[in-house]
Amino acid sequence: MKKEYVFGIIGLVMGIFLTGFYAYKAAPGMMLKEAESKHNFEQSVAVFTQTAEEMGWSIPTVHDMKETMNKFGYEVRNAKVFELCHPDHAYKILKLDDERIVSSMMPCRVSIYEKSDGKTYVSWMNTAMMGNMMGGVIAEVMGIASAESEAMISSLID
Repeated sequence: MKKEYVFGIIGLVMGIFLTGFYAYKAAPGMMLKEAESKHNFEQSVAVFTQTAEEMGWSIPTVHDMKETMNKFGYEVRNAKVFELCHPDHAYKILKLDDERIVSSMMPCRVSIYEKSDGKTYVSWMNTAMMGNMMGGVIAEVMGIASAESEAMISSLID
């Protein structure tokens, strides 16, 4: 076998490996977003709740993770996970059999929490990117939902 072919094969294998490694390392940062809130925890919760409701979203459930963990004997910092629903958006997906597969990601979720640095943060899933991978109605609806979620979150961050 010629030396050029050997180096070419080695380069190809290394390229595939490095691309895979980069995707593995970068995926969590692309799938989830996090930003520091300009408010304390209580204010962040109040501002976010008000903004969501003003934008026509309902919050059917708020998971108080600190309270839940306390019930099991664990002490953690404040953390609340908000389940957000916009019935018009949800209906566009749930009315179609082939699109119902994404119902496991519904409703949308946003988390507000404190870290050991004493600051409050907000995190959310990059639903637009997820939707784009699926295309069609899912991409359209998740793109709209993502833009609206980002608008809600913008009330908390600079």
